[in-house]
Amino acid sequence: MVALMLYLRSLLFNILFYGLTAILAVLLLPALLLPAGVTRLMARLWGWITVVTLRVAGGHHRIGGDIALDRQVIYAAKHQSAWETTVLAYLLYCPVIVLKQELLRLPLLGFYFRKAGCIAVDRSAGMKALRQLRADAATAAASGRSVLIFPQGTRVAPGAEHKYEIGIFAVYEATGLPVVPVALNSGHVWGRNSWRKYPGVIDVDFLPAIPPGLDRKSFMAALESAIETRMAVLDAPYLKAQSHGG
Repeated sequence: MVALMLYLRSLLFNILFYGLTAILAVLLLPALLLPAGVTRLMARLWGWITVVTLRVAGGHHRIGGDIALDRQVIYAAKHQSAWETTVLAYLLYCPVIVLKQELLRLPLLGFYFRKAGCIAVDRSAGMKALRQLRADAATAAASGRSVLIFPQGTRVAPGAEHKYEIGIFAVYEATGLPVVPVALNSGHVWGRNSWRKYPGVIDVDFLPAIPPGLDRKSFMAALESAIETRMAVLDAPYLKAQSHGG
């Protein structure tokens, strides 16, 4: 019975979320002709839809720490699932998001990412991509908006290890902005490649900011230590339950 309910709630979530996403993407196409701020409002609406529809599957979120909406910062967030790609835009009032270039090729959604002013990174371009990232980040900072980046560059399953990419330091150095590390455990509710969604609370913790001016080695060590130390706490209850077959 539990497995059946999990299946049915996941099915309902997927119908609602992907159906509403498709409807929104089509109906709001005229917004692409309007100022970029309109598209950013749509991005926040998409995040709100994610929050509301996930409740059908028993998923909720809880925020901890200083979300830093009163100042311009770089948010460096853990990346475990698709959840944070939409919900953080909603919670953080649509900062400039750094994403992989492949996402610009998504049908319809790619147009919205471009219009919203997202920074696209060509991960196959090496140092050229890094230089472009620095330039785009500096432009974004000059606009007065905060920046959101996933420093590991990809979704990482809960409990798995993955290096922190140098791109976050490029953004940090180019903008001169403080970095707010963000730890979150969304992967336990919305799995990386899972069709099923599981009931639970997604904790999103905004950790103390790392001030500008650190050298690369010191900054990268401080960022990784802050996020991974907190991740050990956030992931622990779920990983313990999994190890006991829960």
